[in-house]
Amino acid sequence: QVQLVESGGGLVQPGGSLRLSCATSGLIFSGYAMSWYRQAPGKERESLATVTTTGTGTNYADSAKGRFTISRDNAKNTVYLQMNSLKPEDTAVYYCAALVRRSSTLVPGYWGQGTQVTVSS
Repeated sequence: QVQLVESGGGLVQPGGSLRLSCATSGLIFSGYAMSWYRQAPGKERESLATVTTTGTGTNYADSAKGRFTISRDNAKNTVYLQMNSLKPEDTAVYYCAALVRRSSTLVPGYWGQGTQVTVSS
């Protein structure tokens, strides 16, 4: 079965950095665009960044631009999210998703279980 497993979350001080990883199995990884999402307590899940199947194209939400970088390694079936200059408002559970096409839109088809990121001094 398809599995997406996030790792790399934790407690970090404001201004610090974290690198999240999402290891996948059970799917042809190179055939899926991948995204990172996050959900803070009491808020809706928001899309942060998307990377194309080859890794040559990326797209970021305004909240991630300039601080976060999404990348992928198709040889390792893994997608990454490098997060720099972290702020307390970045505290959330972070999820990766493999995107599937529905009509003319890419939507999350598979989700990981999430990894907690807490930014606090």
